[in-house]
Amino acid sequence: MIHQLIFAHPKPGMSEKEFQDYWVNVHAVKYASKIPQIKRYLIDCRIPFGEEPEDPRFSGVAEIWLENEEEQLASLQTKEFLEGARLDEPNWAAFWRSVVLDTTAHVLMEGEPLKRDSNMVKIFAMVKRKAGMPLEEFRKYSLEVHGPKNLKLPGLRRYIQGHVRDSYYAIGESLLDCVSQLWFDDVEALEKALNSPEGKEAEQDLANFIEPKYAYTFVADEHWIIGPEFR
Repeated sequence: MIHQLIFAHPKPGMSEKEFQDYWVNVHAVKYASKIPQIKRYLIDCRIPFGEEPEDPRFSGVAEIWLENEEEQLASLQTKEFLEGARLDEPNWAAFWRSVVLDTTAHVLMEGEPLKRDSNMVKIFAMVKRKAGMPLEEFRKYSLEVHGPKNLKLPGLRRYIQGHVRDSYYAIGESLLDCVSQLWFDDVEALEKALNSPEGKEAEQDLANFIEPKYAYTFVADEHWIIGPEFR
């Protein structure tokens, strides 16, 4: 199963709230959800957390689940994509700032069953491996060494690591190597976890396998369009 992540930013002149409202209530419902190959579809909207950047790199991310590469290619050739979702994109997104990653999800903590009306928040951690580190070594360290450190975070409810698929390295380097998602009950629980001894230990460990200058995080809440059950 391909777990595709599409990070997006508002078009010039559109506020973040306007962008998020259009994405969730118009683009997703009227266009993207009509693409038949999409098995599950979720939009995560960035929410304020900590020091607010003047111009956030992204204001949200679409999560799309597709069966395989064949289904993915077929989805890009459908009328629903070509005459619907694709044509609508300039109406709300700065498409030149979008980042699309196909990942394989590794579930380190399953947590409770996914709920359509969940009020939990989650933090996205987007990282690139340390210069000179082989990809397989990075993946192994991330899953087997760093992952268990995050599992000790107080209040953690669910945790996945999305490793970018091999196809992104076919002719060069992928922009990123992994996007992790960690769920908490609310912003206060997340803040407590990050400031805990376990959170500090996990943060210090990052220097062992990632390039800090290419790391980026943001906090979001979930808006299910299709799911959480697969259609």
